[in-house]
Amino acid sequence: MPKFLRIGVHQSNVSGYTSKAWCIRRTGSTIFLKWGAVEVQGTGAVRKVYWTRLPQEKTIRCRTAQRAQDYAKAAIARRRSHRYEPLTGSIANRPRSVEPAAGLKQALATILIVDIVGSTAKAAKLGDARWTKVMGHYYAAVRKELKSSRGKEVVTTGDGVVATFKAPGAGITCANAIQKAVRTLGLEIRVGLHAGEYTISGGEMVGLAFHIVTRVAAKARAGEVLVSSAVKDLLKTQSAVGLRDHGLHQLKGVPERWRLYRVES
Repeated sequence: MPKFLRIGVHQSNVSGYTSKAWCIRRTGSTIFLKWGAVEVQGTGAVRKVYWTRLPQEKTIRCRTAQRAQDYAKAAIARRRSHRYEPLTGSIANRPRSVEPAAGLKQALATILIVDIVGSTAKAAKLGDARWTKVMGHYYAAVRKELKSSRGKEVVTTGDGVVATFKAPGAGITCANAIQKAVRTLGLEIRVGLHAGEYTISGGEMVGLAFHIVTRVAAKARAGEVLVSSAVKDLLKTQSAVGLRDHGLHQLKGVPERWRLYRVES
């Protein structure tokens, strides 16, 4: 069964990160697919890849062996052009030795960060009393939209809010709703979204995915919602979500360049 590992911002000489694996097998006119989140431990010849949870599986019946062969070739070509590398060896179930440490909570989700643009200047102009009132309305508006979109607030960062969503589409819908809601308060915000695994430690979000989403948000201008390529890849359909290519960007402190997309309201 040919197997592929999505390397993302990581290279083959990096250990201790999460990614995605994809496997395909053809038997006659039938295609068997398996994919899911994995954890990579070790490098080089001693690298081990573990499923972090039970992988998803799908069977496709192509009627003829030739159609199945063509399907498999096309599917493999797509993975190779989407930053996947061939993976040798088996993918094992996650052993107890690599379970998260006690007190840490790991999760895979779409992460959203909302940040007010020019908040310091705005606060100085309004004064402490009026700014405190505006901020109260701001947090109320954000939390109302999070509740409507089934988002989960993780932490507030100054005048920003970090939240997570099970589905990327819900995160984008919420981001657009927040944009509209806060304009009535005379505020402009920037929003960034990224999908990945994060860890909650001491009430704070930590991990590479959190650093990436903060950098994505920093690239957004007032009134913009930017998403990473990881979010775009997870969207099952673009019919209800318009995305425009925003180009390749170097995210501060993050390896490689990332392609970002601007949400079109």
